[in-house]
Order: sequence, then structure tokens, then C-alpha cells
Amino acid sequence: MSVIEISDDASFGDKLSEAGNRLVVCDFFATWCGPCNMIAPFFKQLATKYPNAMFIKIDVDKCQGTAMANNVSAMPTFVFMRNRSELDRIRGADRNQLENKVKQYYSSTDGASTSAGAAGGEAGAAAAGPALEGEFIDLVSNIHKGQSECLNQSDDHTWEHALTPSTTTFLESDVDEQLLLFISFMQPIKLNALVIQSPGENGPKNIRLFINQTRTLDFDSAEKNQSVQDLELKPEDLKDNTLIKLKYVKFQNVQNITLFVSNNQDSSDKTVISYLKFIGSPVSVTNMSDFKRVSGQAGEAHG
Repeated sequence: MSVIEISDDASFGDKLSEAGNRLVVCDFFATWCGPCNMIAPFFKQLATKYPNAMFIKIDVDKCQGTAMANNVSAMPTFVFMRNRSELDRIRGADRNQLENKVKQYYSSTDGASTSAGAAGGEAGAAAAGPALEGEFIDLVSNIHKGQSECLNQSDDHTWEHALTPSTTTFLESDVDEQLLLFISFMQPIKLNALVIQSPGENGPKNIRLFINQTRTLDFDSAEKNQSVQDLELKPEDLKDNTLIKLKYVKFQNVQNITLFVSNNQDSSDKTVISYLKFIGSPVSVTNMSDFKRVSGQAGEAHG
């Protein structure tokens, strides 16, 4: 497989979805970075040598949102991913270290189930992601899990399960149909849209959105307080990773967001969210002059 080079933030999410459960090797580079240019031919060789993995080059000057979302602060940085989750990373143009990491995570069966995903596997769920718009990206890597929580969630089906597209894991309410989900971000973000994928019959119907709360709301407060936006979803909004657009002007500086699900589509006792995704961009524009050049092996010239 040849190396895929992307030049906009939207394409990165598309390629991760396309990869399904294959290994993805991401090369975050800059055209002005000497070590990046020196290791580029070797990276291309690896793509040919390990054809079942996906090799992607990300120009950090053109994809500043993607670089920031993946906490890239030096070039080159190589990030190893599978199912949209990071496995490992290395910094610097060390050929031996790079290939050893590829060998560590590579499998000859990588990608074997991708075509079968249409029959309902996890790869099929991942590949169904929508094309993101313009500067907007999937903000899952910006979520501060340690400072996020969900009230009235099942012990076996917690909110973290909804962050990865899957046919076997999901978020489910516990004693009744209501959910109160508090999500904190590692840095302020601009939020453009949500993706909420659920079974039609017990997917959420009415959702109230609150931002920048100093503490987690309780259910009474979520019902009575003034929300930033109220959503009334139809079953078709919960299928095929449909983008649920928000009032973008009201979500320009979001440090945390609260989603209060008050009921579901068929008024059953259980509400299920199979996949939840936040679409937007970091507020801060990455200053590329702040990035550091990282040298490779001894004797390599700096850019």
C-alpha cells in the first residue's frame, strides 16, 4: 500500500474510519523539518513492506487541529493507532525504532475483517463515520476522562463504551430512562455537531445541553435550569452516524458539556447510546513556530 498524505483535518478522521481495525501508522511531519525529510523515503518503504497496515503522513502546518488534538509538539512524531485509539508513539527519525514499533503492532491479518465489516462487525461500524466539514475533527482525544462522568449509567455499560464505534459495547441507563452525562475537555473547544448513534426504539429523544458548568448538575437542576440548546431527536437522527448540528455560535468556547437525556424514543426504561462523538475544533490555533524539531540517530543533520 502506498503512503496516504493528507492536507486537511477532515481527511484524517475519514482515513481512520476507512482503516477499520487495521494498524494505522501516522507520520506527523513538516516540510521544513530536516529529519522528517530524511526519514520520509524509509517510511514509504515500510508502507510497501507492511501492506496490510495504513501509513498516513500528516502535514502539521496544514492540519493544525489534528496535530493539536493528538498532542503533537515535535516533528517527526509517529503515532500508532487501531480502531481510532492510540497504541503507542515515538518521536524522532530513528529508523530501527520506527520499524520495530511497526513489527510490534502489525499483524498479517490486519484489515482481513474490514470487508466483512459490512456484515455488522466493529470495522463496519467504524468505517461508517461521516465526512467531517472543513476545519472540524473528531474531538475524542480531547476528552478528559478522569474529570468526566455519567449519572444513572449501568455498571456494565458505562459512558466510555460509547466513545468507540462497536456492535458489542454501549452506554445504557440504569434505574430509568434518564442519563446525565458530564464531559470535560483537556482544552477549550469549538463544538459544531454531535453524532449520537443508537437503536431506534430506545435511543435518546429529548436532550438538553449545558456548557461550562462549575459542578456536575443533578437531575432536578438539569430539568429546571436554562439550557444552551434543546434537541428533539427522531429515529433517523440516530442512524448512520448522522451529524446533529448545534447552534455553533453558542458553542465557541466549551470547557465542558453536560447532556441531559430526559427520555427515549419509545418511553422504555432503558436508554442506549451505542456511539457518541463530538465534532469541532480546539479553540487555540497552534503556533507552528512553537513546534520543536526532533533529531534522529546520531550524525543526522537538523533541519
